[in-house]
Amino acid sequence: MACLRVYFKEYAKDIEEGVIKMSRILVLGAAGQVAQLVIEQLLKENQHELVLYLRHAERLSALAQNPHVTVIEGDVLDQELLADSLAGVDIVYANLGGQFEPLMQNVVATMTAAGIKRLIYISGLGLYHEVPGAFGEWNEQAVGHEVMEDTRRAAKIVEQSSLNYTILRCAYMTNEDRIDYELTEKGTPFKGTIISRRSIAQVVVDLVNHPEKGIGASWGINQPNIDGDRPIY
Repeated sequence: MACLRVYFKEYAKDIEEGVIKMSRILVLGAAGQVAQLVIEQLLKENQHELVLYLRHAERLSALAQNPHVTVIEGDVLDQELLADSLAGVDIVYANLGGQFEPLMQNVVATMTAAGIKRLIYISGLGLYHEVPGAFGEWNEQAVGHEVMEDTRRAAKIVEQSSLNYTILRCAYMTNEDRIDYELTEKGTPFKGTIISRRSIAQVVVDLVNHPEKGIGASWGINQPNIDGDRPIY
């Protein structure tokens, strides 16, 4: 993971030198807090075209006049609208809430039919019962078994697809204005209890700018050295 973080830190230099390829990004759940930070950073870099998909378009009315932004109001379960929204898209970033299994089933099926491969998917910790000790037990109870199983089924749909996916398994999110994170691979214990939304957004932006990185990965993301039996805010 250390070499990956060093690579990511060089992305600003890549932008300046024109190394990063301009892409068209579909953001699903564009009104979410992490998504808002991602959108803010991508627009600041002015390197990509954004298609912002959300239930209530008026929430992003301030962006409607931006020439690099297309705002689409709709439900991710609307397969026809989702398929239309994928036209010309290079990368899909899914930042969704609700019942995850049917949402991701539709996303994966529609992307596959459209021949679009790159997916960045935000999920939560505990997908593989990888959270050790008392914190893992607490998380399972706090979230609830049914919700956890829905989350696991959604991730399984992504992992069993032919897509070039990256899953981010996020610790409990904070609004701290800091970028400080570590990544853990699937098959290793989850670390920490919390992560700033800005840190998650940074990793998403890095993956958008370097879409060849993290393909087939399911990364846990947490703030280093914040351990405990409960999230420590």
